Amino acid sequence: MDLCAPGNRRRRCAVVGALIESYAGPMARVIVIGAGAGGMAAAARLRVKGHDVTLLEQGERYGGKLARYERDGFVFDTGPSLLTLPAVYRDLFLKTGGPLEDAVDIQPLDTAFSYRFSDDTSLELPGTDPGRIAQAMGEQLGGTAAHDWRDLMARAADVWRITRQPFIQSPLDGAGTLLRLGLTTHPSAVRAVAPFTTLRRLGQHHLRDPRQVQILDRYATYQGSDPRRAPAALMTVPYVEQAFGAWHLGGGLATLADALAARCRERGVDMRLGVDVRRITTNSAGVTGVETADGERMAADIVVANTDAEHLYASMVDDPRGRKPLRTLRRATPSLAGFVLMLAVRGRTPGLRHHNVWFPSNYDAEFDAIFDGRPVDDPTIYVCSPDDPRMRPDSDHESWFVLVNAPRHGPIDWDAIRESYADHVLEVMARRGFDVRDRLLWREIRTPADLERGVRTPGGSIYGTSSNGIRAAFLRPANISPVPGLYLVGGSSHPGGGLPLVGISAEIVADSIGRARPSPSA
Repeated sequence: MDLCAPGNRRRRCAVVGALIESYAGPMARVIVIGAGAGGMAAAARLRVKGHDVTLLEQGERYGGKLARYERDGFVFDTGPSLLTLPAVYRDLFLKTGGPLEDAVDIQPLDTAFSYRFSDDTSLELPGTDPGRIAQAMGEQLGGTAAHDWRDLMARAADVWRITRQPFIQSPLDGAGTLLRLGLTTHPSAVRAVAPFTTLRRLGQHHLRDPRQVQILDRYATYQGSDPRRAPAALMTVPYVEQAFGAWHLGGGLATLADALAARCRERGVDMRLGVDVRRITTNSAGVTGVETADGERMAADIVVANTDAEHLYASMVDDPRGRKPLRTLRRATPSLAGFVLMLAVRGRTPGLRHHNVWFPSNYDAEFDAIFDGRPVDDPTIYVCSPDDPRMRPDSDHESWFVLVNAPRHGPIDWDAIRESYADHVLEVMARRGFDVRDRLLWREIRTPADLERGVRTPGGSIYGTSSNGIRAAFLRPANISPVPGLYLVGGSSHPGGGLPLVGISAEIVADSIGRARPSPSA
């Protein structure tokens, strides 16, 4: 949608134009590397602050992991399939030209998730309101499930309030972040955050039903982590999802990438596809620009890298000031990866919902295998099958996006086992009560090796580093690098992976550059 088109949007466009022209600080030449959601969000924010922004993407499309696959009328989101905390993108779109609702078809999900457990019991949860969700748990699981979940989410709400501004929406300061938590908050607040407790132990403390513990455990995988090692602070992930709602975008989540690209163009970002940046050039003062694979040198005062942080510091930055974050990254545990099937299914499936999670009998065995570098024999299976007419050829077919957690490429040669493991996943699905093998029109496979090749994330780790370890969530690569003028945005840097956190990282970067007020290079 062109916000500058004639009609009632003309005034809005004029306001944004005035904002750009009236920016009081010096205009910097900014190069953004990578047109993922974080890179485009940062580019749009920086442009309306008055900077000269060029966005370079090595691929032939915008979106990075926020992508789609289309074939024969079937449409699949191949990256994020759920939008939570939409306020992050509402703020972005309003501040860069107009409402989010003008750019995408945002739809609340009344039923957010359908869970199926190894004892053949199931649970369906509403899309919003922790109270309603706790009530649904009590009605379907029985016992103390409603009381226990309500108590846990009340604690998670306190942790969200305590951590949101100083730690999630602010630049990271390494171990100093943990120190500030201890020095600036009341002891009761520190106890609520439980910085030395794992998510698993927190769940076992609050939840008497092991099925609820499994549900809580699953949110560690939103950060690519093992719930037995991830910090209890990740309790805020289900709280945010339940308090602010679970949302779908008509046509798929990848329409957000389309909207972000359109907003960048409307604001005057110079967007270039097929430009492969191989090196960030620096001198003693900091960043001087970039060099492409074709040997072209482009000058810049600031570089914003929407790339995997390990790839950035290992392969793109020669500056010795980048060695410390690289050493830290190499000490961290990489996040888990994912094995994906996209299935074109004939007919409709009773009991299938938009988001479906089918748990194994031994969840611990899944994490043991993943972080030991072995394919999971009996994996948790996630299926996203939106009841969206724009994502299927007609009402008699279904598009199934199937994801199982998997180890990185490297310990496993995914290219060698892709077909046999796809057959195995379909067999496991059949054992769980969803056998679609005789209804398949075709299947497409995406492995960690494919993700590594497509977006240059080492091993296909979805989120860069995991949050395994008590301090890990606070020690992700900072948005402001040690190299002056170099900034990091996206899921492998602070505050983490997932669309909301990636959007927050873009806001942190844009605000940090605004405070730095760099002078243009000679």
